[in-house]
Amino acid sequence: MRSTVTAPVLFLVAAGILPAAAQTPDDPQLVRAAVLRVDQPALPPISRLEVAPEDLGFAGARLAIEDNDTTGRFMGQDFDAVEVTATPETASAELDAILAQDIRFVVLLADDATTLALADQAGDRALIFNAAARGDALRGADCRANLIHTAPSHAMLADGLAQFLMWKRWPRWLLVHGSHPEDIALADAYRRAAAKFGAKIVEEREFEDTGGARRTDSGHVQVQQQLPVFTQRAPDYDIMITADEHGVFADWMPYHTWDARLVAGSSGLVPRSWHPALEAWGATQFQNRFEKLNERNIREEDYQAWVALRMVGEAATQTRSADPDTLMQFMLSEDFQVAGFKGQKLTLRDWDHQLRQPILLTTGLVTTSVSPQDQYLHQVTALDTLGTDRPESACKF
Repeated sequence: MRSTVTAPVLFLVAAGILPAAAQTPDDPQLVRAAVLRVDQPALPPISRLEVAPEDLGFAGARLAIEDNDTTGRFMGQDFDAVEVTATPETASAELDAILAQDIRFVVLLADDATTLALADQAGDRALIFNAAARGDALRGADCRANLIHTAPSHAMLADGLAQFLMWKRWPRWLLVHGSHPEDIALADAYRRAAAKFGAKIVEEREFEDTGGARRTDSGHVQVQQQLPVFTQRAPDYDIMITADEHGVFADWMPYHTWDARLVAGSSGLVPRSWHPALEAWGATQFQNRFEKLNERNIREEDYQAWVALRMVGEAATQTRSADPDTLMQFMLSEDFQVAGFKGQKLTLRDWDHQLRQPILLTTGLVTTSVSPQDQYLHQVTALDTLGTDRPESACKF
């Protein structure tokens, strides 16, 4: 029978880059995964430009499968990911259906409570990648051994912004948070960041979500009248920090504060895991591939789903295995790293299973800075200055 080994594969084997087993692409080892997105009912965003695309998260997963297969075809491995959408009411049944197919890797895009419930439901039957939920409790008291976080935590985002603000010598913050539990949790992260890096919150104010339509013909008129009054008589501050996970008020804050002040947090200067304008560290090529495949710009959820499946692909390549326990053990080892187009290799914290990653500080069109900032050092890695470090962790697997 005619050999199917290609010249590039023979070269890689001869050079010691690929193992000899990689010469035989017949009967590839199948590595299966699923992407489960749990959609929550919500009002439309303030801006129509922020309406979520129908393939949110799935688009990033599709690119990851392409990337994994690029290497996998030389390693005798094939990657696949099924895409499933659910509501909070159907999520449990959908997860059971995924597990019934003997799929052991599940990328999950859901809120904190749903993420925790589904991780408990999966137990040791699957490794869950949290690609959306940012709650610090999921990495702390509510951590689970079968849960890996590719989404940055509230603490990581708050610390990334705080480091930059302290470098700018803007230590006095007016903290304005929403009335939802997620807003309160994000505000807690900013309080912690202020104490950690030496900032001072001069005052806190709560913007209550009273419901109602977010889009009306007179919306901007009402905002122009109401927000300056809401923000007046504040103690002297350098910058307003907004904590608004539900998109109720923060996007209206720039240029509507009573005093001439900058805005950061949930609007203005925003800490993110990814931004579609990033061009450094090979990101342009990554962005181009995503846009060619999906015909739109990338979003954070796409990036977080992409990096989750790239972790699976990288671990499978390095261990030449599809066994979830083997891959999990390797991901938590000192030998594991995955390229993320963010200036340095990304690794996994073994104490809470949070992916270490730089935080991009972005405006609407550009990346203003990237944290950790140079002056913040750490005995292991500067990335551990972002979020909860080992001695602070409440996680007990």
